[in-house]
Amino acid sequence: MVSRRGSSGGPDPVALIEIDLYGDLMIAASSADEDRLSPDRIDEVLRVVPRVSDAEGG
Repeated sequence: MVSRRGSSGGPDPVALIEIDLYGDLMIAASSADEDRLSPDRIDEVLRVVPRVSDAEGG
């Protein structure tokens, strides 16, 4: 279990989410044909959605 400093000893929800995302990246990397995941593939695995201003190019 991951605990926050000064917390009541419960799990840190942000840390648990980060661990889950890291696991998703490890699974994707282990099944990839190439040596490294491309930035686009990493965004896909992490379900990154571009901001409206980024998508419009400005």
